[in-house]
Amino acid sequence: MSGVSRLTIIRYAGFAGAVLLAVAAYLGGALVELEIGVTPLKILRGEHGPLIVGLWLVGTALMTGAWWSARDGVPSTRWALVTTGLWLLPLLFAPPLASRDVYAYACQGATYAAGFNPYEQGVSALPCPWLDSISRIWRDTPAPYGPLFVLIAGGVAAATDNLTTIIATFRVIAVLGVGLTAATLPVLARRCGVSAGRALWIGLACPLVAIHLVSGAHNDSLMIGLVLAGFALLVTRPGRAWAMVGAGALLGLAVAVKATAGVVVPFAALLALPAAFRWRDLVRYGGVVVAGALGAMVAVTLVAGRGFGWIAGLSSSGDTVQWSSPPTAVGQTISYVPRIFGGHFDAIPGARLAGMLVLLVFLIALWWRARPADVAEGASRGEAGAPATGGTGPAVPGDAAPTGGAAVPAASGDLGRDPLTAAAIALVATVALSPVFHPWYLTWPLALVAATTTRLRWFLGVCAVACFLVMPDGTGLPRYTKFPGAPLMTILVVLAGIQVWRWWRTAPRAAAPAPVPAHGPEAGDR
Repeated sequence: MSGVSRLTIIRYAGFAGAVLLAVAAYLGGALVELEIGVTPLKILRGEHGPLIVGLWLVGTALMTGAWWSARDGVPSTRWALVTTGLWLLPLLFAPPLASRDVYAYACQGATYAAGFNPYEQGVSALPCPWLDSISRIWRDTPAPYGPLFVLIAGGVAAATDNLTTIIATFRVIAVLGVGLTAATLPVLARRCGVSAGRALWIGLACPLVAIHLVSGAHNDSLMIGLVLAGFALLVTRPGRAWAMVGAGALLGLAVAVKATAGVVVPFAALLALPAAFRWRDLVRYGGVVVAGALGAMVAVTLVAGRGFGWIAGLSSSGDTVQWSSPPTAVGQTISYVPRIFGGHFDAIPGARLAGMLVLLVFLIALWWRARPADVAEGASRGEAGAPATGGTGPAVPGDAAPTGGAAVPAASGDLGRDPLTAAAIALVATVALSPVFHPWYLTWPLALVAATTTRLRWFLGVCAVACFLVMPDGTGLPRYTKFPGAPLMTILVVLAGIQVWRWWRTAPRAAAPAPVPAHGPEAGDR
């Protein structure tokens, strides 16, 4: 291609895709008027139907293809950031895409601002002035979000009653979350020996970020940014009490946005250890992190003044039945078997419960496995990836030296043995084994996965497929493809389980970081 570089084509192909998606949002996105009984076929047969579907498919394909094409060829951090910003631009000024959650945010904020408790009552109790814009499933459902986000939503709703302004404000908040991720992701990537530019590209240029976090204005963006900020503070200021408290507080604020972030707090406690795992050190250092997180959660809950009902509200999101949730797919598949013989059996509740139990056991085992081992102990066992000293990672061309914490080579066999990498895996497992799945849930682990390992082609493939699961107006295709979707997902669950078992048996334990003095210069200060 004379005169036009491959990178230029990638940049502007993705931008063209974003423009097409913005047009699709204007014609048939998640608009204020909610149409009842919408199906994919009804959309296709409706006004501008073929055009909307065509714009959505081509736009998503262009963005996804461009993102995939550059996954191993990002020239610099600056190029990744500029290109990502260019892709986000058209969607900043278009109606929401692929979800109506932002209207629920507005109503939950209005409910809170009016003095109601959104953890005890649905938004129909007010009633919210924008009630007709919310999906029916959320009208009588308590808010499933933490007190920090309810405070934010209440402030936004109290400041203005203009719905367009409210949506724009939530989108600004989402962009701030993306910005926080952009600022902290390179710190974690360098610590793990991953190119910062590559990590930024994978973590931010993924179309899931543009479509769901920015265009859909999901609060997951703020949660992710706070999680990464907490980890970044922990690894850049190892051994400092104020940093451990601050990191814990940031993680606690993330939980106060969305409780999913609580999954990573135990791994942050391990990351705070200055040397090999000892129970007394876990209490002394990891306990500070956990205390900071709990303190932040309690403080925000008290400020919000609506009690701790938000914890019970976490079960409010399990009402949708889609094969995109692996446990739900297994339950659907089992339920199909009796139908062959004219019987009926609903295996979905049992499969979902089994999924949560497996997740609990896996998270505990993963945490135990991620404990930093003594270097001499690891060497005596012949374990790979046990460096003689901690605090630095492999040199990455074009990036500054890693700082803080025990670095784990991204391409080594240590996947899952380092607390930071284990935190990423824990979020992946949480997404995979939860009873409900939405495509934007994949953004929970995306940034941490991008920062901690280069062995992620399978995960990127899942993200690429997920970009096509929800139509512009928020209609989820898995709801209308239960068969053969559920049996196919069940087969994938079996294959994935075999791979996880093989990985678990072969991954070595990571070495501990070098001891951090109680006082003195840190890597980030030199």
